[in-house]
Amino acid sequence: MSRRWRLALGSRLEPDMVPTGAGTMEATVAPGEVLMSQAIQPAHADSRGELSAGQLLKWMDTTACLAAEKHAGISCVTASMDDILFEDTARIGQIITIRAKVTRAFSTSMEISIKVIVQDKFTGAEKLLCVAFSTFVAKPVGKEKVHLKPVPLQTEKEQVEYTLASERRKVRLQHESTYNNIMKESTRLADSVCNGEEGTATTMGTSVQSIELVLPPHANHHGNTFGGQIMAWMETVATISASRLCHGHPFLKSVDMFKFRGPSTVGDRLVFNAMVNNTFKNSVEVGVRVEAFDCQEWAEGRGRHINSAFLIYNAVDDQEEIITFPRIQPISKDDLRRYQGAIARRRIRLGRKYVISHKKEAPPSTQWDISKKESLSNANVVALKNLASRSGWEVTSALEKIKIYTLEEQDAISVKVEKRVGSPAHTAYHLLSDFTNRPLWDPHYISCDVVDQVSEDDLIYHIICSVVDGDKPKDITVLVSRRKPLKDNDTYIVAVKSVSLPSIPASAQYIRSEVICAGFLIQAVDSSSCTVAYLNQMSDSILPYFAGNIGGWSKSIEEAAAACIKFIENAAHDGLKSVL
Repeated sequence: MSRRWRLALGSRLEPDMVPTGAGTMEATVAPGEVLMSQAIQPAHADSRGELSAGQLLKWMDTTACLAAEKHAGISCVTASMDDILFEDTARIGQIITIRAKVTRAFSTSMEISIKVIVQDKFTGAEKLLCVAFSTFVAKPVGKEKVHLKPVPLQTEKEQVEYTLASERRKVRLQHESTYNNIMKESTRLADSVCNGEEGTATTMGTSVQSIELVLPPHANHHGNTFGGQIMAWMETVATISASRLCHGHPFLKSVDMFKFRGPSTVGDRLVFNAMVNNTFKNSVEVGVRVEAFDCQEWAEGRGRHINSAFLIYNAVDDQEEIITFPRIQPISKDDLRRYQGAIARRRIRLGRKYVISHKKEAPPSTQWDISKKESLSNANVVALKNLASRSGWEVTSALEKIKIYTLEEQDAISVKVEKRVGSPAHTAYHLLSDFTNRPLWDPHYISCDVVDQVSEDDLIYHIICSVVDGDKPKDITVLVSRRKPLKDNDTYIVAVKSVSLPSIPASAQYIRSEVICAGFLIQAVDSSSCTVAYLNQMSDSILPYFAGNIGGWSKSIEEAAAACIKFIENAAHDGLKSVL
């Protein structure tokens, strides 16, 4: 039985991969692109008849290397492979096609985009199997300096990938500092460790060690150990480690990064150590470390750290049902370090989802119909309440008055920002429910104009948002539905959702964007203070404003939340509440 899982990453069949009318993929090769096709044989599969992830990684690394060398004109070596996302599986008898192409060349390194398509040879049906990005470094000949030529851009798609490649490189370069900053913050997240919970597990039994002797068939055409082979060996030990916790069939979902820190050669002994770091409901992170030893180093017990990676698995039982992993209970200081490190990397992964790939903007799904205003308004409010009540919200950042939570569900990421405000709840409600006030405190809003006052509690606004990542400004048309509580202790609600109006068509001046579900929930703490929660189920157009904050390399949301608190408290202090 084939498994399929989706991630909110913009991965999809591109125009040059779309099946033709006959259901088969055109064998067109774009300039600078390298194609590899393989028929999956029993030797390529695991015990369940599915293509081994390790085998696929070897093929992907080979194809990416050849694409890099096609552009550079000289030998190239793997520096890293990251953002590896497995979206489906392939079985014996099916055919895979790997497409690799340089998206951007820097001084001596290149980013290579890799996409893998699987095809059923009987039906001709195709689906996306995997996407990844590799970084290769050109090896100079002798003392000659390398200056890579720029990538020629011929299509709009190539221009987009060229721009995104720079963003992805920036995220890679700042990964270590971002990770360290998040780890410093982790001491403030009191609920991050499941102390005393029932049904928890330890990682003690998940440790795996394995050794491989590098032989000539394991070497690449440069004489070094083939990077794809090292990745395949790492995947093997990581799978064993994951299986010891889940007691089922683990399958690789994604890999943060294979980072090559140094070479190894024929004759080296490679020692692989793998261990579970943490679990996240239906997934588990396994860390793998590789050390290389020549003969003398082996005798002295002095190895070279040549690679590390963090692999994320799902698992199924014998009935093909997804397994829920037990939460991990750290025992030692090292357990806690690895536990918190996995949480930090997961946060960075969520932020990286935007810079992996852009999706095309979809038009707002709801057409405004005045005859259905009550049902649309009520649905708006119910959607916000449902979003707030979902389980699985996890704290990612905590300050004195502000907490940020994220919720990851299949193909969606949601954010919740909780603020403690020194103002009565009704004052906060009146200020936040009037969206013409939003530009006064939110730097992401340029303007917010009322288009139609549908009723006393429902208004339609046209919003212009600030430029992000050098693109054009975005515009949104939203329905804002407001609800006062029936009882004193109940919650004030301000629900927001995009609607489409013929009177405000999309303009070439802006990028038309969408709010799926967002809004404020305001709860009184006492007569002079309240808690304000802002929620947003992010669309592709909204995600750029949150990505850096989720990933830990920006504080823009904390800054906007602090500005919101100051705006409300100043208004209350200045007596504006009497005007309302």
